[in-house]
Amino acid sequence: MGNSTAATGASASAAVPATGEASHTAGHSKKARQAPKGTSSTGSRASGSGHAERVFLVQTAFAELGGSAHGPGEIAEFTGLDDSVVYRILQSGIYQRIFERVDRGLYRLRTSAAQLAFTALDHRLDGATSQTVLRELRMATDGGLAFLYMVAPFSGAQRQCVDMAVGDSDLAELGMTPRDVLSVTRSLRTGASGRTILAYLPEVLQQRVLAEPVPDQAGPGVYRDNDALAKSLAEVRDLGHALGYEECMASWNSCAAPIMWDGSIMGAVLLLKLKSVMPVAPDGVIEATKEAAAELSRYGAARPSADQA
Repeated sequence: MGNSTAATGASASAAVPATGEASHTAGHSKKARQAPKGTSSTGSRASGSGHAERVFLVQTAFAELGGSAHGPGEIAEFTGLDDSVVYRILQSGIYQRIFERVDRGLYRLRTSAAQLAFTALDHRLDGATSQTVLRELRMATDGGLAFLYMVAPFSGAQRQCVDMAVGDSDLAELGMTPRDVLSVTRSLRTGASGRTILAYLPEVLQQRVLAEPVPDQAGPGVYRDNDALAKSLAEVRDLGHALGYEECMASWNSCAAPIMWDGSIMGAVLLLKLKSVMPVAPDGVIEATKEAAAELSRYGAARPSADQA
């Protein structure tokens, strides 16, 4: 979990380098409004599909704008829709339990939106599958320690270790404490796996992470300069993997690759070795790590077979 470079396969919206500048502000005039890139003018569509697209645009705005609540004007500015259209969608969404009013003129997504996401992820990946992939990675890297990190669902822009293949190794004997695995490594600004995930998150979430302090227990190789950290995220997206040099813990180097489901970052596979054994990750380690991540990505994106449909 050290200074890294890293990941491919990002969606267009997540592959924007962290610049710290908001792409939309509420003060722009309506003449300057444009629909998000890649969408067609709603006026050229049939009323049914056009309305559905507008509803989805409003839902997406809440996710991409960041923050806890937004007003109709801000959402209209971001989506390029008329204020009155946005207001009607919000009112209808309250009735449908998609949005809720939290203050005068401010709205946010209800937790039912998260419930939809959990339903979508159900049955995508089981423990037996991830263990098989991690054990194969461990064998392919001559006994490297293999970990599976996923985006933490309840703690904002963080990660969580959900599986590992370390053989008979005792993490305490290797100098890793529960704090190392569950605390320091939760931050997305530390470690190869953290920066791999961070590289594919929307810019608003990247900026939130960049504003966080470096964990006190981070290793000597952690990125402390935000400009250098932001540059490393672009390298992650260009290369498709991250190399870490003592970022989370002294004496440990790492390699990580992204797990993408339906074009969204879900987690990362991490391969960890002692610096004395792996001062620089060889090509074989990099390719094995990327293949493990690609395998888990394929499971996550798998469609039902004919007999399951």
